[in-house]
Amino acid sequence: MARATRVRAPGRTPGRDHRRVGRRPADVDPAIDRRRGSALPQGRAVTPSSSPDDGVLLAIDSATTQVVVAVGGVDGTPLETAEWPAGYRHGETLLPAIDELLGRLDIGRPRLKAIVVGTGPGAFTGLRVGIATAKGLAHALGLPIIGISTADAILAHAPARSILLLPAGPSDRLVARRGGPATLLLSGTDPELADDETLVAVDLGGRAPATAVELGDLARRGLGAALLVLGAARLAAGDVDDLAGLVPDYVTLPRGVQAEGGEVAWSHDRR
Repeated sequence: MARATRVRAPGRTPGRDHRRVGRRPADVDPAIDRRRGSALPQGRAVTPSSSPDDGVLLAIDSATTQVVVAVGGVDGTPLETAEWPAGYRHGETLLPAIDELLGRLDIGRPRLKAIVVGTGPGAFTGLRVGIATAKGLAHALGLPIIGISTADAILAHAPARSILLLPAGPSDRLVARRGGPATLLLSGTDPELADDETLVAVDLGGRAPATAVELGDLARRGLGAALLVLGAARLAAGDVDDLAGLVPDYVTLPRGVQAEGGEVAWSHDRR
């Protein structure tokens, strides 16, 4: 049985638009659902095991307050996932955690077949470090890189017809639906939901209904597995990203700048 662990960050005490090559595969949500594991306490999950004989995928996400690193087979079957609170130490903790996870699985970097990385939306520091790390590994090892929307990956493990709510600074929030653009909710406004839609909130404790926050915590537990499955489907279809063209989705609404038409202003920063 595959292992999924919550690890402490090294050195700490316990405590959408991308340039792509190829075509986009069909909806893979059913595949994600088939590979889901049973949830364990403290946000851990047990997932089915697969043999990494044909190589493995490495998935990285640093768009939320939890950094996620996952390793799985080229078919997207998870082998092990590690997650820890990001804090402000992404640059210090990410690479050591990747090496620790690969070492625990006795997998050397040459066995990696592709790098999958969450592209946000999210905060500047986390996304920049996560994507820079993913691109650095892909470049050094000569591997394809695949960018996956963090929002889509979280929603893959949420109830059907879920609406994702994310923070956009200290007061505002973002609302995202599967496969659609994120929109800005100014402070004091709430998303409009259809009768059959469910609100899911991530990193919004005290700023969203408690039920939505609980559902968001549950959905985020499947983030690593979802990145692997979505990335594997893209890789199998030959739909990979251009290394230079893959950029994070930062929310950039500086003081004095207003969003037009309610849509979020994204910064595709190539640095």
